[in-house]
Amino acid sequence: MQETGNTKIFNKLFCELEDCDEEEQKQKVKELHVIIDGMDRSEFLSILTEELFDKIHNMTDDKKLNFGNAIVLLKHIGYCNTLKRIFIQSFEKSSLNRRIEEIIINENKKKGGKDEKLLVDLCEGYLMLLIDDFPEELLSIGVPCLLKVALSKEESEETQKEVEKALLTLNSIRCDVKKELYLDAFKEIIQYHQKCGNLTHLAYQSAWQLLIERFYKEKSLGAVANELHFVREAIKELEWLIKNIDWKRKEERRGENEGKEEYILIEGLQCLEHFFLFCQPRTDESVEHVSSVTQIFRAATDNREDIGVKCLYLLIRSANNGALEVEDLLKGGAVDAVLEGLQRHTFKDKMTYKSLKAFLNVSNKLKEKGKDEVEEEKRKKIKMEMFEKMEEEGYEDCIESFHKKLYFLNSRFYFGISLNVSDYFANI
Repeated sequence: MQETGNTKIFNKLFCELEDCDEEEQKQKVKELHVIIDGMDRSEFLSILTEELFDKIHNMTDDKKLNFGNAIVLLKHIGYCNTLKRIFIQSFEKSSLNRRIEEIIINENKKKGGKDEKLLVDLCEGYLMLLIDDFPEELLSIGVPCLLKVALSKEESEETQKEVEKALLTLNSIRCDVKKELYLDAFKEIIQYHQKCGNLTHLAYQSAWQLLIERFYKEKSLGAVANELHFVREAIKELEWLIKNIDWKRKEERRGENEGKEEYILIEGLQCLEHFFLFCQPRTDESVEHVSSVTQIFRAATDNREDIGVKCLYLLIRSANNGALEVEDLLKGGAVDAVLEGLQRHTFKDKMTYKSLKAFLNVSNKLKEKGKDEVEEEKRKKIKMEMFEKMEEEGYEDCIESFHKKLYFLNSRFYFGISLNVSDYFANI
């Protein structure tokens, strides 16, 4: 891969570390952090090589790089790696990985004199760079250390950053954690933030994700999530994200400085999907929830198709399992938003496919007979409202204009949408 401006500066600064004393190295590591933060995803990937990690190991062994400075650099690389959602095995294959494992185990064995700050720093850099090889012994050391940091209730900016990194690291561990050890801790973290506001947005999202995605198999999770007002809090966070993401950034610049807000949004939508899929709630806030997701969908349509598709997918699955009703989709503006995009023919293939599938699902839902007279009357009323909206907006003509394209969309996205145009109508 050809070097870019950022990668050239990174490689130059990294090579200069060998010729510096400890304080000069500390300053250059800070400069490396700034360069890393400015890298797009492809640039960052280009430096995450086994060679880089082996060199860090060799430089620390040869006393050419202060070990503390090396760990600070490794932590930042791991932090950015998690935010950019990069999954590569270069660190796992490196000699640095094996060396850090040894240091963590040996440090933990010290009786009375182990350095807990060093253990936390090592575990954060180590765990955020692993993909799927999480040794049980290392987890048994790292998770309690990180959880202790995450439970800190100090509200200084420095502590907030450390809590954020600890929660993000815990969230990056892709294996099960034991319910009896950690469920109450995550609940405590969320409750304290709701009372005192001590977490950053990224830390708060990570805490929710730890609770929802790690314990979705627990029957009690729905009650716990409702007790903690998950839907209300999710709506609040989505509204903050709508205001703080640069929605006008063009797709070709997507990776450039993409940071916490994008990560929070994408992971947050995934968390919401798990919640509605496994907990199957339907609350008084459902319409507000649909409205917030719809606003994200509208904002993402032009330049962030990946986010728009996630919004659609979330609404489709939530409606399919009964967590949302067609009425919620109507009142929350989801139907209007998708109709507008289809009529403008501005959606790309994947968005068009998902939009058509969404309407197909809605149509199917409206064909299901109610369980009793009250439900049946309600279904007929909603069906009439949907039909009138489709008729007013020229939905039938819109769908027919896609008819020739349906074959192509099915061949590209592995089927799933009907080739029969009439199936997309909520006919009376």
